[in-house]
Amino acid sequence: MEFLTDEQAGAYGRFVEEPTRPEMERFFYLDDVDRRLIGKRRGDHNRLGFALQMCTVRYLGLFLEDPLDVPWSVVAYVAEHLGVEDPSVVKRYTERQMTAYEHAWEIRDAYGYHQFEDAAWGRRFRTFLHGRAWTHAEGPVALFNQAVGWLRRNRVLLPGVSALVRQVAEVRTVAERRLYATVANAARRADRSLPDDLVALLQVPEGKRISELERLRRPPTRTTGTSMAKALERVDEISAFHLDRVKLDKVPPNRLATLARVGLGSKAPILERAREPRRTALLTSVVRHLEASAIDDALDVFALLMQVKLLNVAKRATDKEWLAARPRLAKASRTVQAVYRLWSEQLDLVAEAGADLDAAALFLALETEVGPRAEVEAAVRLLDELLPPGDDESEAEMRRQLAGRYSTVRPFLSLLGESSALGAASGGKRVLEAVKRLPALSRRKVKAKPLLPREIDQKLVPPAWKKAVFSNPDLPPGAVDRDAYAVCVLEQLHKALGRRDVFASPSNRWADPRARLLDGAQWEAVQAFVLHGLSLEEPVAEHLAGRVRALD
Repeated sequence: MEFLTDEQAGAYGRFVEEPTRPEMERFFYLDDVDRRLIGKRRGDHNRLGFALQMCTVRYLGLFLEDPLDVPWSVVAYVAEHLGVEDPSVVKRYTERQMTAYEHAWEIRDAYGYHQFEDAAWGRRFRTFLHGRAWTHAEGPVALFNQAVGWLRRNRVLLPGVSALVRQVAEVRTVAERRLYATVANAARRADRSLPDDLVALLQVPEGKRISELERLRRPPTRTTGTSMAKALERVDEISAFHLDRVKLDKVPPNRLATLARVGLGSKAPILERAREPRRTALLTSVVRHLEASAIDDALDVFALLMQVKLLNVAKRATDKEWLAARPRLAKASRTVQAVYRLWSEQLDLVAEAGADLDAAALFLALETEVGPRAEVEAAVRLLDELLPPGDDESEAEMRRQLAGRYSTVRPFLSLLGESSALGAASGGKRVLEAVKRLPALSRRKVKAKPLLPREIDQKLVPPAWKKAVFSNPDLPPGAVDRDAYAVCVLEQLHKALGRRDVFASPSNRWADPRARLLDGAQWEAVQAFVLHGLSLEEPVAEHLAGRVRALD
């Protein structure tokens, strides 16, 4: 049966198991219209048999060859609703062979069921099936089940299983051939040499053990500045095919994704032996997928690098300095605490006695009870130096530590700034412009020509960064710390990427979510197939009105 197993084929159009209670209440409930039609039959056996056929076609979508081939629980349930005391009388229903056929025809006409062979309904079904096969990356069994569901919803009597299997298989074949041809033709229209260039990726270079395609498939495995640079080089290498020229607006993205998965799961020799246009379609979708994956991999490395190797390291360094100073801080704190207690007691005594304050006596008591005055002053200076800074100062100290990590990011600054994969929404344009100026800054000999404030975007420097960027004591007065500014810009980029104010294209994980909404010509190109695939054939206003009625 092509794609159906024997078990699946045997379950088609039959009661495989007893219906659940909710299914009983939905499909086997008899309303007043049903009862009036059933009431025209003579004899309990005819009424019960007629009702069983009525409920069976609702539940299965067809009339059974043997109308009594239903679970006994169904017979008992329907008999109870009809008030038939002895459900076994239904066995007499098939004594006259034509009775079941005549009742089926009457039910068909009364409830508006259509024959599968009906030309008009056949066209509507094929339109749905072609639309579904084109817009949904479903396997044959899933498409078969969708076909059964459509026929049941639209009251088209199910055909034989082999007929429906054959039609589903034919439609899937048409959709696949159309997919291969559409993608391959688009590749050739973009560049006649592109198919050959893609096939060349399947070759294994001399002295190598893997094909070029396999090499490009391998993502970065380390979180270092050098690894980030290699990840960006991989992006540039794949982008050199300029697959953005291949216009595939009419192809559903999920079909391209499925095609790419098939190609990625195939070895190079198998892809090389594939026939045209399938081979070109597979390779085009694979390299398109790799381009987006390479960009995602590079930005994943960047995000991890910023968080793990820069931000976390700087925070740990700040905390470490504070922890290292704690013993000295504790000693100085005890000295100042002793001074406070001593002078507090002395002042209380002066107040109780009503005497004048004698400063010399206070300092004498200090040197006698606590220690030399110079030692106390040293403790106060140490507290000024070691006390943990407030929130703003703590952030500024962490940025000073971050500025010292410039050597970590230097290897990829030029590649990142020159990358054409990044784009920006209105909230990220300033950040992206600063990123694009990083290559020139990284090449600048700042010792010979210090960086000046007018040469950078000062609005991108938040308060926590100002001290590190503008007040480096090792630089000439008024000079900007190039290293600190570069890391500052990268931190702003890291935040903007998280908000998607800066995004990547093509990309799956770092893309602009707004770009995924189809509009204008893109929507017009696929609208008909999408709507047919979802069985949305009525006008929009009518469809929405129906949804409102359903909610009411």
